[in-house]
Amino acid sequence: MSLDLRALRYFVAVAEARHITRAAQQLGMAQPPLSQQIKALELHLGTALFRRLPRGVELTPAGEALLDDARTLLRQAEQAEARVRRVAKGELGRLRLGMINSAPFHPLIPGVIREFRRRYPTVALTLDEGTTPALAAAIAARRMDAAFVRPLLAAADGLIETPLMSEDLVIALPADHPLSRRKRLPLMALSLEPFVLFPRAVGAGLHEEILRACHRVGFLPRVVQETSQVTSIVNLVAAGIGVSIVPASMQQAQIDGVSYRPIQGTVPKARLSLIHRADETDAAQIRNLLQLV
Repeated sequence: MSLDLRALRYFVAVAEARHITRAAQQLGMAQPPLSQQIKALELHLGTALFRRLPRGVELTPAGEALLDDARTLLRQAEQAEARVRRVAKGELGRLRLGMINSAPFHPLIPGVIREFRRRYPTVALTLDEGTTPALAAAIAARRMDAAFVRPLLAAADGLIETPLMSEDLVIALPADHPLSRRKRLPLMALSLEPFVLFPRAVGAGLHEEILRACHRVGFLPRVVQETSQVTSIVNLVAAGIGVSIVPASMQQAQIDGVSYRPIQGTVPKARLSLIHRADETDAAQIRNLLQLV
């Protein structure tokens, strides 16, 4: 036989009860099988662990030496089992979460992160920002577990995209721009304005949405400056470089020198999705995140 956990559990029960019959009752088994297990353990170790007394048993020096180690091993086994179960439930471990630069300005994302930390305080949650393509590549390469992104233009192999929400796009103007005196603006009012936008390569889904909206009303934006971060776009608008079209939640950034105006007519949308690896759909951390979202 091997020195397995069951044999150690039987040994500890007898050592603590100092009586084989009482130990058998505590273990919920008959006395003869327990005696056989103890004899087999002693045979395996090549030494007696108990002295048989008229009323019970007592530990030999070898038994005393084994008792502390047996208790430690059983406690470690219980801890390991509990740890594995908690990891399987998503209560332990880590979650590497990414998000685009504009995501934290929508209340959904900070709310999800705050609630995740509250429900799973022992999960190591790391947060990183990046562009949609960079985040998708990091997830595919297993450097990240999930990310809040703008929609991918085409399905990416090995990734699952879950649409979460959409919000209106709004016009961002320098605060002293003549158009800022109007409460609402048609997109066509921007047809002669210089634009600040992000490159298609870093946010293809939203970039295409903006271009399609402008094309529908009869013009294409004249882009004079590109930058990969929406917060940088708003700062450049504040500096008077041009106008832009941004998610409505960017108004939460409260950057001085910028005026936001709703779009008159058909309003284009900024959509947000959660992406993760297809082979991680049943992973506890991803499952918990999806349920929470």
